[in-house]
Amino acid sequence: MRSMLAALALVLCLVLATPVLAGAPVDINRADAQTLAISLDGIGLSKAKAIVEYRQAHGPFRSADQLTEIKGIGARTVERNRANILLNGARPAAVAIKPTAKPAGKPAAGHK
Repeated sequence: MRSMLAALALVLCLVLATPVLAGAPVDINRADAQTLAISLDGIGLSKAKAIVEYRQAHGPFRSADQLTEIKGIGARTVERNRANILLNGARPAAVAIKPTAKPAGKPAAGHK
């Protein structure tokens, strides 16, 4: 019984000690590379460092989609993380879908 309680206590300690940041919102204009790597799915430490370097060279990100300008980060990675990407403390707006243009042609019956 004691060994089972000790094992349970060990597991509980490991679970509580593990960072629970993965998938947590992160400000890509303020976070350090380590935080970015932990918080963004599909972003390891080297890509996170590239994000910080890009930010230092080009200034703050204006949109989450700008991350695709960094080698190795594609649109799928951005979409997978979009809900957790913050820009200066605020979530970026969702990508707007433009309405399709109506085809030119004859007006509908009864219209002149």
